[in-house]
Amino acid sequence: MTIRPRRSLLYMPGSNARAVEKALTLPADGVILDLEDSVAPDAKPEARGQVAAAVKAGGFGHREVFIRTNGFDTPWFSDDLTAAAQAAPDGIMVPKISLPSQLEQIGQRLLDMHTDKKTRVWAMIESPLAVFNVQTIAACAKDSETRLAGFVMGTNDIAKDTRARLVPGRWPMIGWLMNCIAAARIYDIEVLDGVYNNIGDAEGFAKECEQARDMGFDGKTLIHPNQIGPCNAAFTPTADEVAQARKMIAAFGLPENKDKGVVQIDGRMVERLHAEMARRTVAIAEAIEQARP
Repeated sequence: MTIRPRRSLLYMPGSNARAVEKALTLPADGVILDLEDSVAPDAKPEARGQVAAAVKAGGFGHREVFIRTNGFDTPWFSDDLTAAAQAAPDGIMVPKISLPSQLEQIGQRLLDMHTDKKTRVWAMIESPLAVFNVQTIAACAKDSETRLAGFVMGTNDIAKDTRARLVPGRWPMIGWLMNCIAAARIYDIEVLDGVYNNIGDAEGFAKECEQARDMGFDGKTLIHPNQIGPCNAAFTPTADEVAQARKMIAAFGLPENKDKGVVQIDGRMVERLHAEMARRTVAIAEAIEQARP
């Protein structure tokens, strides 16, 4: 089982050269060099060139590198996609995806530009239409030419468009978030939680990270370096969880249990499906350890 940790992906403004340089040293699992919300309209061309140059220069180490373009229907998108394709990051993150046809067009553009096959597409789900179309959007992953690797939730935009309030616990949008997670799992793609806006509320942020982990998100997108540590902690299996997972795997590996669907471990009945879940826990823990600088 090969897994890449995506506990923490930090947005960095593409127009800020110092921020991009700082991204080379941060303990995030990934950095998102942003051309959209954090860049003023008149600064977008310069930011585009700066981000492309930074990706080509490399030096990000174990960190996964993404370029977030402007939205599919904006006047900047075409030039953003061309620059991103030529820079060949690990991922191109596209805002405002709401229809499968958009991913098909992007995939065709990347094919026409002979984009490096390692570069994957990540769709931002951030509108009511996207939420209702999420399963058909996820199904694009069956077509390798779309390069769809995952979803990123745009919870601020969803709140704006639906008028749902951003409250602690996020109960107004739990159903939408869980639908997106389910769609991602059906088609075996990753799904990352949206940002937490109040960078001064450490306790609230920690709780939302724990909620996102328990819901089944693979990680969370961040807006400040101070959020990296708590986010990594929330999405890292504890030593006890890893030890228990190894015990489950070992129990089902015993010759006397090879045909059993259920075994007893420490007084608890454990099904074979729990052993499969345990394998992922061990795999993610090992991947995190291997990625340490």
